[in-house]
Parts: sequence; C-alpha cells; structure tokens
Amino acid sequence: MMNIIYKVESSLEPSEFIDVLKRSTLGGRRPIDDFERIKKMCENANLIITAKFNGKLIGVARSITDFVYCTYLSDLAVDKEYQKKGIGKKLIEETKKLTLQAKLILLSAPAAVNYYPKIGMKKHEHCFILDDLKELK
Repeated sequence: MMNIIYKVESSLEPSEFIDVLKRSTLGGRRPIDDFERIKKMCENANLIITAKFNGKLIGVARSITDFVYCTYLSDLAVDKEYQKKGIGKKLIEETKKLTLQAKLILLSAPAAVNYYPKIGMKKHEHCFILDDLKELK
C-alpha cells in the first residue's frame, strides 16, 4: 500500500506543476512551454490539492471556486506511472469535501471522457466555450 499524502496547498510551484503535467496525460493540452502563463495559472487558482509520494508531486487538482455555488476543477493531473490507483478520484473527493455546497464542474480531456462517469460524475450536455474574444458575434 502506497503512503500518498493529500494536502491543500496555498501555492503551487510552476516548475513542479509543469513536471506533473508532462508526466500525466494533460501535458499536451496545457501551455507547458509558456512558463509565465503556467505561473499565473498557479498564482490565480484558489484551491490546490496535491498528492505526493515520498515528497514527489504525483497528482494535482487545481481549481477556481467560490466554495458555495461552483467549483471549476481546471486541472486534474496524475502521473501516468501512478494512474489507476484511485489518486484522481481521491483528489476530486478532497476538492468536493472543501466545497460541499458547490457544484464541481470540469471539462474532460478527450482521453479521460469515459473515466468520470465511472466514478459517479454526470455528463452535462450544455457546456459552451469561447476561446477568443474575436469569436464572439
């Protein structure tokens, strides 16, 4: 049995975040080559929960929340070597414990779309995304 430490963090070191993103399936979907953007992502998240094994970051849940109405779980990353051990589910559980009244919302990476229903999350059909202001008509 692995002794994984889950902890709410007041901050997240950008280089450590980039490293776990690279070791997860999210590296290709995040701006890992733009250090300043990653730094701002770390600074502006207001709920960060980490999973560490022997001091090494192996998982992270990075969220933006008001704690009572909605929580946007922007990044759920688990090192590929440690996947399928319940770490992602535990990070979601720890996030939800701190935001009990709030709905937990996330946009799934294509590779993980079948994972979330398996752990009890419901698919929502009414999500909209605006990537660039120029797209607004």
